[in-house]
Amino acid sequence: MEDYGLDLHGTLLLEEYRKLRPALMKMKGVALSIIREDIADKNLYVTATEARVKEEQSLAGKLALKGAKYASAHDITDLLGVRVITFYSDDVEKIAAMAENLFIIDRENSVDKRKMHQLDSFGYNSLHYICRIPRRLYQDSEFPEINDIPFELQIRTSLQHVWATLYHDSGYKSGVEVPKEYLRQMNRLAGMLELADEQFCLIRSGINDYRRRVQSLVADGRLEEVALDGDTFKSYLSMRPFDALNHRIASLNQAEIQEAPLQSYLPVLKDLGLTTLGDVQQMIYDCQEDAYRLASYQLGVTDIDIITSAVALQNLCIIKILRQGGGKPGLQALFDQINGHSGSNASLAEMIYKQAETLKLI
Repeated sequence: MEDYGLDLHGTLLLEEYRKLRPALMKMKGVALSIIREDIADKNLYVTATEARVKEEQSLAGKLALKGAKYASAHDITDLLGVRVITFYSDDVEKIAAMAENLFIIDRENSVDKRKMHQLDSFGYNSLHYICRIPRRLYQDSEFPEINDIPFELQIRTSLQHVWATLYHDSGYKSGVEVPKEYLRQMNRLAGMLELADEQFCLIRSGINDYRRRVQSLVADGRLEEVALDGDTFKSYLSMRPFDALNHRIASLNQAEIQEAPLQSYLPVLKDLGLTTLGDVQQMIYDCQEDAYRLASYQLGVTDIDIITSAVALQNLCIIKILRQGGGKPGLQALFDQINGHSGSNASLAEMIYKQAETLKLI
């Protein structure tokens, strides 16, 4: 086997590594499995979990430079490296807390590079824990050393990972002289990535706060204070505001109600000029009797015993369109929106319009 020109101590460490390599390969799978299972159990979302066992040539280069600082291969903390890459910077803390509950952490040798920046410089941020797998989580009689070998766990965001890759591949980290103009550009890029990380986190927090506020307003019935949009309409639908009218309509034929998605009606409601959930609620109050009369006329001469939960909202929109003077074109636009463009929509609009005329709803 190649000795890479190492001194005796380095050669002995390398030989020790070769004997440990099967255990390291086993340990790689174990560590990844533990981390991935806990991430799934806690409903956390990450962009990647990955691991690598240090290659022999890479280790030889490290030992050539600073092999004297290691008494044994067990002192080399990055023979196994595990990395978790998160979407958001505040998720780094969640993964860190998870790791602290799972593994034995060597605090003295762990490094939080997020706290190492100078005020006038930027660099890649990453949390590096030196860990061991406790026996309560895993032990193997074939590889008992698995519980004694340390491994490095890196936790960083996607943008921090981008920077770390650029930082490494550019030669900036290697000590190779890089012209100042490129160093300046890299520092500017690092600052942009760091700012982007912060802003993405702030935006997510803001959106989550907005959703909680909306849910509270909806629960309190303060619908006039809630703008009509995708999130708020979804919260509103969770209150099942169209159930009462659906049940009235279903009772005409003792029909069963099948659930149907209603989110597609959002652009229809906006086209009708509704801007708040209060406007939607007002439409129910104003139009429900005529919507029921229209449904009664449609179902009264049939033996239909199954209707969809979209019937109430569809008929409410029909009445609203007719009251606003939308006529047949407005009805056809409604059916195009909820059913997709089809030649039959014009015929359907014509039929509904005639039914409304007969009932004197126009």
